[in-house]
Amino acid sequence: MSKNTYSGVILMFAACAVLAGVVGASAFDAGTAATQNSNSSATANENRDAHAGHNAGGMTADAKFAMEAAMGGMAEVELGRLAAQKGASDEVRQFGQRMVDDHSKANEQLMQVASSKGWTLPTALDAKHQAEVQKISALSGEAFDKAYVKMMVKDHKKDVGEFEKESARGADADIKGFAATALPTLREHLQMIQRISDKMALRKSGNLKTTNGNANME
Repeated sequence: MSKNTYSGVILMFAACAVLAGVVGASAFDAGTAATQNSNSSATANENRDAHAGHNAGGMTADAKFAMEAAMGGMAEVELGRLAAQKGASDEVRQFGQRMVDDHSKANEQLMQVASSKGWTLPTALDAKHQAEVQKISALSGEAFDKAYVKMMVKDHKKDVGEFEKESARGADADIKGFAATALPTLREHLQMIQRISDKMALRKSGNLKTTNGNANME
């Protein structure tokens, strides 16, 4: 083989090697890009699915707490008005008025917090709470006091537990703060109504005898 022919063969092999390298690099880059695009799409889909799952799950725990607190607060006000008007004892009438005053104030505060977040809270009692108000409004005298006090003890035990949970674990700082601010008043309400309940039990047993005028709350 002549020197020129040999050199030509060498050049041809070199050109083929360079071409193969370019093609291989391009294929690698294309594969890498495809993998990255695939991973990015998968991540985007996961994020979208997670967001959709959150929305499909409904309102957050904080929003649910606010909704229930608003409804419960309105019920306490309505029941308190009945107690202030129909209570057979001074204790029950005074406690009822305290419910109207304290829960009206708390309801306004909660509405302001919710409004700042664009949340719409209930402004009227639902069927369940309306039925409770109607049922107790049909009573009078000692029967009314007994039913009202029993309901208030039960409700405030439940309320204190829910507000303690929200004030400790709430994710929304504003709603968590509202719960923490309202909690001391709710605890005071529970103590007050528990004392009234205890006195009523003592009166019934004959171990505590007081006139209506002297049965003021401590």
